[in-house]
Amino acid sequence: MPRPDQIEIRGRLTGDRALSDLTWLRVGGPADWFFQPADEDDLAYFLAHLDADVPVFPMGVGSNLIVRDGGLRGVVIRLGRGFNAIEAEGQRVTAGAAALDAHVARRAAEAGIDLTFLRTIPGSIGGALRMNAGCYGSYTADHFIAARAVTRDGQQVTLRADDLNFAYRQTDLPEGWVITQVTFEGPAGDPAELAAHMDAQLKKRDETQPTKDRTAGSTFRNPAGFSSTGRADDVHDLKAWKVIDDAGMRGARQGGAQMSEKHSNFLINTGDATAADLEGLGEEVRKRVLQSSGLTLEWEIMRIGEFVPSEDS
Repeated sequence: MPRPDQIEIRGRLTGDRALSDLTWLRVGGPADWFFQPADEDDLAYFLAHLDADVPVFPMGVGSNLIVRDGGLRGVVIRLGRGFNAIEAEGQRVTAGAAALDAHVARRAAEAGIDLTFLRTIPGSIGGALRMNAGCYGSYTADHFIAARAVTRDGQQVTLRADDLNFAYRQTDLPEGWVITQVTFEGPAGDPAELAAHMDAQLKKRDETQPTKDRTAGSTFRNPAGFSSTGRADDVHDLKAWKVIDDAGMRGARQGGAQMSEKHSNFLINTGDATAADLEGLGEEVRKRVLQSSGLTLEWEIMRIGEFVPSEDS
């Protein structure tokens, strides 16, 4: 089989590409190869001709990701301009996997379609599908109709809900498959009212979350198995931030990493953190929560690549 750089592609392939500038936490080593396909056919051709033993990792905008300091062996695939179109028809919205969640929510609202739950979710549509992202009691699975994907061996397929087995913060998407497009359906709504609702969501988010800091969104899944509904009568007894607080870890630090003082389920790069600092602090939080409450927190942030211990460890 040819090396990645010997495959005839129309997109862009870069060797030894640093990934730290592509993640919201701004940490991590390089990828052996970094591929930006021109379109779905280009992606399919590349994967069909890539040695089956070479690992493939589809990367969105890096909003929910820690790339470890040793970098990533294999090929990172990042979809770009050829995959960010958004079209609305009837009560359905079809978006390229690279389209930002917030942009899809706004475009849908303009068309009178309520996908407002996407407005405050960081990242792109491909990641939202893969992780069954959601907030305020609504999840990607609730609005999902179909998706297009390219398999690890280069086949172009259509996926339905039964193919993905949606669960809390996860799907059964096979390793190396790349989502390229997703179709959603939402209830009808007045565009002005939907816009006002999204403004209110943003205001609440900015009041309660460290949106000005370098974070990757929620660090751990809620142990209750659901996210905050945003209702006035919502209970918080089994939310991740509550058990982190109870373990005394709000504001905890390791190297350049810190658990936010504003919202203790947000891991922050204060400026000079390494990936090992961030992951190490997260693991310390998990240990303390287990000791305090008997609960094992599950990571919501994806961690990929080769671990390199920090100088403090």
